[in-house]
Amino acid sequence: MKNRFVFLFAICVSVAIQAQVDPNIYEKFTEQTITIDGYNIHLEVKGEGNAIFFLPGGPGNSHDYMQGNFGQYYKTHKVVFFDWLGRGKSDDAKSVSEYSVEADVEMIEKIRKHLKLDKISVVGHSYGTVPAQGYAITYPDRVERMMLINGFHSGAMWQANCDSYNHYAKTHFPERWVKVDSLRALGYLSTDKPLQEVYGAFPTKYVYYHNTNLNQNAPSGKYRGWAGDVYAQIIGPDGDFDVSGSMINQDYRRKLKEVPAKTLIVAGRYDGVSTPEFAVQYKIFMPQARFEMFENSAHNPYLEEPEKFYGIFDDFFEVKK
Repeated sequence: MKNRFVFLFAICVSVAIQAQVDPNIYEKFTEQTITIDGYNIHLEVKGEGNAIFFLPGGPGNSHDYMQGNFGQYYKTHKVVFFDWLGRGKSDDAKSVSEYSVEADVEMIEKIRKHLKLDKISVVGHSYGTVPAQGYAITYPDRVERMMLINGFHSGAMWQANCDSYNHYAKTHFPERWVKVDSLRALGYLSTDKPLQEVYGAFPTKYVYYHNTNLNQNAPSGKYRGWAGDVYAQIIGPDGDFDVSGSMINQDYRRKLKEVPAKTLIVAGRYDGVSTPEFAVQYKIFMPQARFEMFENSAHNPYLEEPEKFYGIFDDFFEVKK
């Protein structure tokens, strides 16, 4: 779903639309670099109290949009934002083979150890929910709370949602889909530029946004918001149609019932990326979790229904005002 992510962030501007978000939040954090496995990893930490790690989507996004929407919680918690290897301001790997879901899970643990934290909470959005679940399953004693925002419980779900989006695009925009079919017939993959340009131009309504008239916090300076090589390695070179990479091997469905962390799962009724058909399956796979459907949101409920979203967030994390 790379090209739709690129388009999504291209239309975001640096103005906050909800009162809960501080438009100057980026200026209140101090950037630091830590060394992990010989690589420079970008890290920003602020606040005191229980630690929350915020995990961005993609898997090619930098930490910035999560910081723009959740950075204000430094007032009540120790908030941790970082760029995974190959993303944002962190170093690129010497080989793309180093990019994987498993490596992202281990990066969380290495940063926890660096910060000398006993337990942490994790908040993942979209792809970020994948390493969040992987971490909670692998290190159950280290996770106090977990919040999954419009996420994926398996590689099979990611593939099914790609199929769902492609069906929607084909049936609703047949004039445009003819170009996709033509390029596919010539052997173009979703990482090839000609197909990227066509595929990325489909409207985002009912895919990322239910309300397309949205603005979002973004840094004023230059930053690498997207890493296409990471996406292609983790999701596969033809990931918008045929998911491969390490993502296709992820399957948490049978393990979620065993996760002891207090969990909140958020879904959007109009989400075309993590569709309700599959999101509601979390009620079966993780019955102990709290599930909230946002009836007027797509893939970004914190933007589309901020009053409800932040109210639920504050309740879940016991934010004292």
